[in-house]
Amino acid sequence: MNVRLTWVQPEDLVGHELRQAAQDGRDAREIEERWYAAGGDPAPARAGASEAAAPPRLRALAERLLDELALLDSPLASDEPTGLDEIVAACPHWPGPVDSAPAVGRDRLHAAWLGRAAGCLLGKPVEKLPLEGIRALARATGDWPPTSWFTAHGVPAELLAAHPWNRRSASTSLAENIDGMPEDDDLNYPLLTLLLLQRHGRSFTTADLARLWLDELPAGRTFTAERIAYGNLLAGVEPPETARRRNPFREWIGAQIRADVHGWTHPGDPAGAAAQAHRDAVLTHTGNGVYGAMFTAAALAVAAGGESDVHGCLAAGLRVVPPHSRYARAIRLGIETARTEGEFDTVVDRLHAVYADTHHWVHVLPNAALLAAALTHADGDFTRGIGLAVSGGWDTDSNGATAGSLAGLLAGGPDALPEHWTAPLKNRLTTSVPGYDRTGFDTLAALTHQEALRP
Repeated sequence: MNVRLTWVQPEDLVGHELRQAAQDGRDAREIEERWYAAGGDPAPARAGASEAAAPPRLRALAERLLDELALLDSPLASDEPTGLDEIVAACPHWPGPVDSAPAVGRDRLHAAWLGRAAGCLLGKPVEKLPLEGIRALARATGDWPPTSWFTAHGVPAELLAAHPWNRRSASTSLAENIDGMPEDDDLNYPLLTLLLLQRHGRSFTTADLARLWLDELPAGRTFTAERIAYGNLLAGVEPPETARRRNPFREWIGAQIRADVHGWTHPGDPAGAAAQAHRDAVLTHTGNGVYGAMFTAAALAVAAGGESDVHGCLAAGLRVVPPHSRYARAIRLGIETARTEGEFDTVVDRLHAVYADTHHWVHVLPNAALLAAALTHADGDFTRGIGLAVSGGWDTDSNGATAGSLAGLLAGGPDALPEHWTAPLKNRLTTSVPGYDRTGFDTLAALTHQEALRP
């Protein structure tokens, strides 16, 4: 029997690490030559595993080369620290402490949960599709950029054959199939964060999070960096080494999608939210991957405070990211491009010209640039925010989820969100996180509100 588990096969990880090395400026040419001379393949373009297992000699070589690649110094390391103290020192405009933070109401948190779910669900059927496929499918039904759910009704059969929906999601996420919010890791992780805060409060440690995952998160519900870190934990590796050991996905989007509850429960306190998100992120990520969590948490914290618009939220997020890092440059690029281009398709084309040939579709940098661009261009409008975030391709459900979370907070309550986005959710969330399956979003808002009030 040949079990091809995604995101962990050593022979599939080498290509991803070689790509990350090139992005970091590490000189991996000699290692790359040895890998390909031995018969190694590049990383799978979109899937998590190659079709055939490598022979034992090649797998053994892959493991050795992954360890060698980890020893190569990056010339960008000084601009992209991972330790919190070093990050704070690198940020000249790090937010100061908050004396009296504004309260966040249940309605605002309810809208955040609904917004995250709606944005995620919108992006699910087109996840992994190329940009041209997403555009063609939506334009075939006259809904571009998307203002409602994707549908197969009215789409020519030949177009569906050329660009099939995401096979795991089409049965639950097309307009004609939606019946509540289906399971997704973009919703599982906020639930786990809520559970973490309930058990350990704001003083939780990264080790607390690791133990929670081992107790409550099925390994098969993890992907990319989270799956590598999970395997490292099972092998006895301690955090934060779990993020570094043979983990070519440490600067992908995973930590960014786990940050929402950290922001929601720190209204008006971006520094506190970012520091809490940092303790979460370093279980699985380093550098830019960690900044994705910190940026998102800080931006959402300002939105939860209810005293800023979307542009102020994005600016607050940038204050907790080292300004010379690639993540900060990605956010600035997204914002600036959205401000200078009237048509969002042109914005997306410009971002794809920068990132599409060099970064995987789940890497944090292109997705961060797209998220910032979509939110800037939408100017706080909920439908445009999630629609534009999904319209740009790459990690569609994750970008839609984060855009929906921020736009939902800014809307202020569930009644401010268009009913065609919220009604199909039926106030019901499916999840494998114990104790939360089929929980209503109103209940989740109440539970989150309790944690926001906790000292």
